[in-house]
Amino acid sequence: MTAFLSDPEEIADRIVVHTGGRIVLGLPLGLGKSPHVANALFERARRDPSIRLDIFTALTLEPPALTSELERRFLEPVFERTMGGYPEFAYAAAQRSGDMPPNIEVNEFFFQAGSRLDNGIAQRSYISANYTHAARCLLDRGVNVIAQIVARRGDRFSLSCNSDMTLDLLLHRKAGKADFLLVGQVNDELPFMPGRADLPADDFAMILDSPETRFPLFGPPKQPVSAAHHAIGVHVASLVPDGGSLQIGIGEIGDAVAHSLLLRQQRPDRFRSAVDTLLVAGQVRPPVEMSSFDQGLYAPTEMLVDGFLELIRTGIVSREVEGAVLHGGFFVGPRAFYAALRDMDEETRARIQMREISYINALYGDESAKRAARVDARFVNSAMMVTLLGAPISDALEDGRVVSGVGGQYNFVAQAMELDGARSIITLPATRLHKGAVQSNIVWSYGHETIPRHLRDIVVTEYGVADLRGMSDERVVQRLIAVADSRFQNELLDAARSAGKVGPSWSIPPEWRNNLPQRIGEALPEDDFTSFPFGTDFTPVEQRLLPALQHLAQLGRSPGQITALAARGIAGSLTSQEEEALNRLQLGAVHDVRSRTIRALVLGALRFIDRTEQPS
Repeated sequence: MTAFLSDPEEIADRIVVHTGGRIVLGLPLGLGKSPHVANALFERARRDPSIRLDIFTALTLEPPALTSELERRFLEPVFERTMGGYPEFAYAAAQRSGDMPPNIEVNEFFFQAGSRLDNGIAQRSYISANYTHAARCLLDRGVNVIAQIVARRGDRFSLSCNSDMTLDLLLHRKAGKADFLLVGQVNDELPFMPGRADLPADDFAMILDSPETRFPLFGPPKQPVSAAHHAIGVHVASLVPDGGSLQIGIGEIGDAVAHSLLLRQQRPDRFRSAVDTLLVAGQVRPPVEMSSFDQGLYAPTEMLVDGFLELIRTGIVSREVEGAVLHGGFFVGPRAFYAALRDMDEETRARIQMREISYINALYGDESAKRAARVDARFVNSAMMVTLLGAPISDALEDGRVVSGVGGQYNFVAQAMELDGARSIITLPATRLHKGAVQSNIVWSYGHETIPRHLRDIVVTEYGVADLRGMSDERVVQRLIAVADSRFQNELLDAARSAGKVGPSWSIPPEWRNNLPQRIGEALPEDDFTSFPFGTDFTPVEQRLLPALQHLAQLGRSPGQITALAARGIAGSLTSQEEEALNRLQLGAVHDVRSRTIRALVLGALRFIDRTEQPS
């Protein structure tokens, strides 16, 4: 019999009695965690050391830490609009403060990118596991409580944003292989997702439903899509065949891929022009796909991202499998994304089915049907770096510190090797900025690998597509140099040649020597490739500030450039747009030296960006 309760403390009391004080609590990855139940249990265990609380979870959502005054001036209002009101998790606060009680342990198998990099408690308690194996980790630990937020419709409850591991665990419970309390916390901002995520009340031991425990969902703002991201999106979109299958993830590259697929369908001449401009002679890649999506795509995707809604709306994702055009495991995104799912008509929402993660990320279990459905699959994932021998680095640094986690990346790479016609596509910008210096993301070697090089397949940077499957080491090296930034090609070739991986007579073709940011910017017209192809939570003035603040951050600690920028900011009178930007940062009228310096730097950066964006 399901207990409907309004007090999370009462739920915590019942859990303590039921478990005898030894609680193994599973909280879903990302958005689906029940904050009030988790916090009530944490505080009970903090007060009573006889209680043992083990929490197993992933991707704890928090606003990023703001480390400078300028960051706070710009981002605090943005975070309040997009993430304000979302409860803080007590266990995360204890991790940050170093105040974790000895009777409580928190294990995560995936971090919000970079958020735990310097947190020793979190790093030591990290568990390295594939997404599909995380449920098994919970079962091995003897999970006895699962607590997650749900959408309610009468006496039915939808797992909504997190069907992923919960459905897998419920299957184990039904088979008698697990025994746990499922606790739901109703949140009326969650869309009611149908299909297997739609559960009867009897599946829950307790339901927390009270106006006092409702809260706005975490809705991180979209980041601007750069020219490099858009170029990657064009290349990936040219690899997707009509009638195939598609998986993409969150972030700027995911947005860029979805946007280029839309461009290919709706403005094929513009898409073809972008592809032709970006292609480089001598690069070896799979055939270019240009046709419209008459058969449509099917999306077996670990994560449902908002770009998929546009692909569904425009008929690009339209090939049905078991009554759905998309099967997803979890979702998180901007608040407008949740509203779009809530407001969607029932017929369209029924074509988006949330499933168990084992169904999406693996072939086992009804393998023949999955093989028949996942034809010509393109599994698109991102990496931080790729070695010159084809091994992606996506989750951690070579000193062992974890940036994020493996997640489902390995699962999709393996599927691509096992399915007929499928390809794994690893995407990354060719360079990154680190402490003011440009560094190559294609490296000769690295002290950590996420995907072993024997699973190398396709790698895409803004400079092109490297087809590595079945290639010798020498050809892999050559094809990755072809898509590396030209500022680093010589040193990459020297390292490979020193190791005997490239013959002494081979040289880099002249056509590959123009892999530079300026070429990419010139190849993609801004009218077709905007910074926010799927909208933004940033206001117009914030959108003007973004590139200026990014430029300021990129200067690092270069005294000469900073001084020149400040001088540019001091000179001349203010325009109305500059005044509006300064007022947004509360720098309109400042008197102390520090604030006046920040004001001059912001003005200088705004003027620098305005000058560089002027047509020549």
